Amino acid sequence: MAFTSRAGHTQTSLAEINITPLVDVVLVLLVIFMLTAPVLQSGIDVAVPKTRTVKEITEQRLVVTIARDQTVYLGDKPINLADLPASLHQQQGPDAKDPAHQVIYLRADERVPFGAFASVMDAVKQAGITNISIVTQPIQNGPAAK
Repeated sequence: MAFTSRAGHTQTSLAEINITPLVDVVLVLLVIFMLTAPVLQSGIDVAVPKTRTVKEITEQRLVVTIARDQTVYLGDKPINLADLPASLHQQQGPDAKDPAHQVIYLRADERVPFGAFASVMDAVKQAGITNISIVTQPIQNGPAAK
């Protein structure tokens, strides 16, 4: 669009879109999603036990979950306990590293009986995986603690 000034000079308007704010917003959203993605494991509601020492999960690993009703999940899919060792072998793939060096996360509801927990750990060990990390939550200190 052109404008004519009183002196008779023709000027054009600045019709460019400034991309810098758009890129800033997109990068901030990308960083937010990158930070929150590891925290959002799956849609399975599990009240994991609270402990004083908690190591933050920093890497993507296979997660085995035991729900309150003792249903076992591999990732977010329910699985039969007898099929768990074979499914863990399939998840590793043919070019995966040695199962003895693979790490797996085990999430269990705090109300799950120890026998069910021990059965799942045994099934994971049958797959050759001996490095099992148990997922817990940190105990909140101060007035917010119950």
